Amino acid sequence: MSATAPYAGPSPIRRPLAAAALLAALVSLVFGLLLAGAGPASAHAALTGSDPADGAVVDTAPKEVTLSFSEAIAVGDDSIRVLDPSGKRADTDTEPKDLSEGSTVRYGVALHSGLPDGTYTVAWQAISADSHPISGAFTFSIGAPSDTTVALPSQEAGGGPVGVVYDIARYAAYGGFVLLVGGSAFVLVCWRGGATALPMQRLVVRGWLTLTAATLVMLLLRNPYTGSGKFADAFDLAGLQSVLDTKPGAALVSRLLLLGAAALFIAVLFGTYARREDEREKKDLTFGLAVGGGVVATGIAATWAMSEHASTGIQANIAMPVDVLHLLAVAAWLGGLASLLVALYRTPDIGSAAVRRFSAVAFGSVVVLAATGIYQSWRQVGSWSALTGTRYGQLLILKVALIAVLLAVAWFSRRWTGRLTDSAVASEEACEEEPESESESVSADPDPERAAQLARQRAALTATKKKRIRDADPQRSGLRRSVLAEAAVAVVLLAVTTMLTSTEPGRTEEEAAGGTPSASAPAAGGPVNLKMPFDTGGQNGKGTVRIDIEPGRTGSNDLHVWIDGSDGKPMDVPELKLALTLESKDIGPLPVVPDRLAEGHWSASAVQIPMAGDWKIDVTVRTSDIDQVTIDKNAKIG
Repeated sequence: MSATAPYAGPSPIRRPLAAAALLAALVSLVFGLLLAGAGPASAHAALTGSDPADGAVVDTAPKEVTLSFSEAIAVGDDSIRVLDPSGKRADTDTEPKDLSEGSTVRYGVALHSGLPDGTYTVAWQAISADSHPISGAFTFSIGAPSDTTVALPSQEAGGGPVGVVYDIARYAAYGGFVLLVGGSAFVLVCWRGGATALPMQRLVVRGWLTLTAATLVMLLLRNPYTGSGKFADAFDLAGLQSVLDTKPGAALVSRLLLLGAAALFIAVLFGTYARREDEREKKDLTFGLAVGGGVVATGIAATWAMSEHASTGIQANIAMPVDVLHLLAVAAWLGGLASLLVALYRTPDIGSAAVRRFSAVAFGSVVVLAATGIYQSWRQVGSWSALTGTRYGQLLILKVALIAVLLAVAWFSRRWTGRLTDSAVASEEACEEEPESESESVSADPDPERAAQLARQRAALTATKKKRIRDADPQRSGLRRSVLAEAAVAVVLLAVTTMLTSTEPGRTEEEAAGGTPSASAPAAGGPVNLKMPFDTGGQNGKGTVRIDIEPGRTGSNDLHVWIDGSDGKPMDVPELKLALTLESKDIGPLPVVPDRLAEGHWSASAVQIPMAGDWKIDVTVRTSDIDQVTIDKNAKIG
């Protein structure tokens, strides 16, 4: 149902136009606030550096390998593995050592002494503070690069069939929460008579069952999801115990305990409450159920906030309650929408008053969603480039567009709500009235079995008449169709929201890639990290060039270039050339022709930077005999 104010008579044209203008202003405000600057905020942890660096060639074997991350992570045995050129373990530690100091998050493993020359592979896997698994690999060489026989897993952490099932369970959990909380709120706030309606009871109970089952699946799959990726490990008791010791595991167990309290709430709502006839007693019980149900719903919503994006990064103490409000508003709106849809299609008794009360609830929910969504978007995106250039930002744009479509459809629902009357309900009640002679004939029948049969026939006839009158009411039919359209959009919206919770936020992705374009280079005198997308226009001509220049000062520098294809995997090209130009001093272009080290990886040593300044780096990529492109980016060096 629409997020609109309760109907108060025919609405002039200016009201829809004013609301449309308000919606446009809200959308503009969302994207405008995304541009506001803020301190760094992280959600998925990202590898920010290593020693030795990726692609580095060192003269002598290091004593240890260290990795630095953008935020706190959870590590376990074999979280960091160093493999020699033949694929054998070159590190001595099964569990990484925590070398963190202050705000710097760093872990390391010691290496065996006397390691031979060649290229070594470092494979790592950990769990972000927001519960998502992360993994990666890089290489360094001792003495000189060499060929390796290391075979790393092709799928990322959290991927594969286990990842698919886990993501489905995550979506089902959100859906179950929406139906459980939204359906219960709809009955208590909008339509108390719905407590006796069997379709409404089924909707809420199915929401509870879905959320409970999905939570159990996520708890069992948590160990293989963040580790081996094998379904068989779901019943590993040691792995399950390790999951229970983590923040996500504790959140899932807490959710199951709260669902036990929710089961008691459902039993009272559709049992004692539904049978209560005294209005005063029912009013008191409504208040008690509202308070108790609100506490349980808030607790369940908090199990997401305490273990996902809201629990990490800046202002976590603000972000977590904001996230709880956001989830409750989503449940009240979309769950109420599903309840209204069921009531309109499966029950003949809901009247216009209940529909209008939900309209007010939906309006309040959208106001809360707008406020909390603006804050969440600012916190997780923070810039235009992250909004348009990252997967998280693109999904966020899609979510805002779906909300706009949902609100547009809701205006049609509001029009049908304005026309809706209780005449159909009155007609249906009239159907229940039978001639007195018929009633007396049934009650006077001396055969109890015959009387029961006649009563069943009479009930079936009354139900048929109710359904016929309900389906013939054009206002009710129009409202059903528009609410069905809203529900269809809401299903897609919920799917996009679920994808957002498992996607690396745009701000973090840009930090991991070396900063936003507005800050294309690090501080003077430091390593330079650039990321440049390209498209030669031919087949398989799209990809990304990543460049590292160390130490990023005047004099001799080491330059490494990686090329990733559109699928994110290393990509070889027939020709790669670079040139450096200091336009302010008319120096250059200075050509650089790197040597290929491995698939998608080139390197050039002793690259001379004669003067500090804002250097333009031109990269020419050729992907076929005729497909070639030159891209450039500026970096401050020296």
